[in-house]
Amino acid sequence: MRVKLLVSTFIALLLLQNKKPEGWDIFSGVTFYPKYFEEAGEELATPQFDDELKALEGKEIELSGFYIPFDMDSSIMISALPYSSCFFCGGAGPETVAQVKIYPVPKLSPDTFVKVKGKLRLNDSDLTHMNFILNDASIIKK
Repeated sequence: MRVKLLVSTFIALLLLQNKKPEGWDIFSGVTFYPKYFEEAGEELATPQFDDELKALEGKEIELSGFYIPFDMDSSIMISALPYSSCFFCGGAGPETVAQVKIYPVPKLSPDTFVKVKGKLRLNDSDLTHMNFILNDASIIKK
């Protein structure tokens, strides 16, 4: 029984090693500064997009990462980090999550590793959406 458990654990670790989030480096140049939002009644981290990232807006990009359960119409969230350490739960920065507008919305379990593609939209003012949005998206690999 112990041998089966050890072998299962080893195989699971090997499978996880092949699931490395990709594409997130394009967000690494984003700086965040505090900005007061009247509708929220507080200061929130607001992105300042660099020219390199602005040049990608409207272009199709690919991201791979972990599905994060989040209730949004026709959207899913993916993260460069697993659920336990993502922006919403573990204190990572907003540059580690992206909203993926996809229809129909797939049924996924938390931390399902997916690769998606979609047209990048940058958001620095709409509090009802994330800073990085992939429009017209599709899952290209589970």
